[in-house]
Amino acid sequence: MTDSRYLKRTIVKEEIDSKYLGEKRSLRIYLPPGYNEILSYPVVYCQDGEEFFNYGRIATHANRLILDEGLDPFIIVGVEVDTSVRTEEYAPFGNRFDAYISCFTEEIIPYVESKYPVRREADERILAGDSLGGTISLHIAMKKPELFSKVISLSGAFYEKTQQLVAAESDLSFLSLYMIVGLQEDNYTTDTGTYNFVELNRATKSLLEDRGAQIRYLEKDGKHLWGFWQNELPEALLHFLE
Repeated sequence: MTDSRYLKRTIVKEEIDSKYLGEKRSLRIYLPPGYNEILSYPVVYCQDGEEFFNYGRIATHANRLILDEGLDPFIIVGVEVDTSVRTEEYAPFGNRFDAYISCFTEEIIPYVESKYPVRREADERILAGDSLGGTISLHIAMKKPELFSKVISLSGAFYEKTQQLVAAESDLSFLSLYMIVGLQEDNYTTDTGTYNFVELNRATKSLLEDRGAQIRYLEKDGKHLWGFWQNELPEALLHFLE
């Protein structure tokens, strides 16, 4: 990725006032090469927005896919998070979980759609997240099927509460997920305990498929790190945008 064209990225920083969270929330907006306000674009909404841009290099990947692979241009919205309250916002047992979902669906999306020509159909919006970011992405899609039907999950942290909520659903046939997990994630310690992410993802995949969701599921050599996810992002984006 040394081609300088990939590094000429247009990234706009925005900030919203969230009444649900009682604070400001920062956004990073990637605009594709040839961006034109009179056109409309598919949109990828990323949890952990700062990390997707800095460690996932998602804007550089996007430029390469658009410039070299012929992928139709798309917009990326990275939603930043305060890591000290990340679990509280992203985990279904967190005390800011409901407030974050309300902020995301009722404040961030309308704000983005008021300023940028993103498409508004559920199948033109993609949610993406790593670890607990994959978890909250799945929960947002399950709660708001009118808004989202596509989820990219990079080593999703699908703990027991998430599996219970998936199991309580009867029909998830509107959902399409791209799931990947690293085979070296079988003994990973988080702020809430040590987990076998491979087993968590296998079990959640089965629960989702039993309820009609369409799953593209991959297990590869990899650790619970951006060094693994960064290299997997292009294929994940191509899965939904090609």
